Amino acid sequence: MTAQFNEPQRYAPPTPVAEGDRVGWRDVVVAEVPGFRPLTLDLFRPVAVERPSPLIIWIHGGAWLFGSNKSDGPRLAPGDITTRILAAGFAVARVTYRFSREACFPAQLHDVKAAVRWLREYAGDLGLDPARFGVWGESAGGHLASLVALTGDDPDPALAGRNGILGVSDAVQSAVLWYAPGNLLSMAAQSHPEGVQDHDAPDAPESLLVGGPVQTLPNESAAASPVTYVSGDTPPILLMHGADDRVVPAAQSEELYDRLAALSAPVTLRIIPGADHCFTGADLAPLIGESLEHFAKTLS
Repeated sequence: MTAQFNEPQRYAPPTPVAEGDRVGWRDVVVAEVPGFRPLTLDLFRPVAVERPSPLIIWIHGGAWLFGSNKSDGPRLAPGDITTRILAAGFAVARVTYRFSREACFPAQLHDVKAAVRWLREYAGDLGLDPARFGVWGESAGGHLASLVALTGDDPDPALAGRNGILGVSDAVQSAVLWYAPGNLLSMAAQSHPEGVQDHDAPDAPESLLVGGPVQTLPNESAAASPVTYVSGDTPPILLMHGADDRVVPAAQSEELYDRLAALSAPVTLRIIPGADHCFTGADLAPLIGESLEHFAKTLS
């Protein structure tokens, strides 16, 4: 399929910059949506590679309200994820997306898919293997990562959007989802006894994402819920969630896992005992290692 552009070669990648043991493309514009800030990403690849690198696409969290592709999760020092990914032999792209105060869902999914298409279109120039793309997200970023994994190459324009480069696959071949919402309509009922958020409230992050109180917008809330798109034909997915998560209940990952497992999809669930949101209360290092092992096995 031939790629389509808003303007010929409008989004061609700039010249990379050497940064120690890596080469980097920073603040690359992958799509421009009229009336909004440009959508950008940062891409890093190991310098010493003998063949095109498999890629992990990192999607930051922040309740769809804040956060940055310049920083890692709240318990990680800036660059920890990037450093670990590169050391494991992968390239890493850190993408941006519009927040819910800028645009309601599905804008956020459109933005991430635009980044996937840009990366695949220019994979040859970037030293990437277009057949080995993984996606990894935490919290709200995990929600978007799951949607990317579950709706790859879906022809519905409501899911794919029309941002940036078109006519290129937006599918990924593997996914890791950290403490991610799976069903906006069941979050409130599943809340931890000491939960810190009423997920059905008008000002809840989930309500702001869909444009109104979740339970009053069931169609919009279902459309924004990964469980809506489960099938047996999904890439390998690793779900990881803290058992004592007071922000996004662990039952969200359990529900998504149950629905995928019922269809014999390649899915694994890891509930981390004693861990709150962002895996507070648990040792992060082995969890990062386990996530990278998943990618090593599934993107080999």
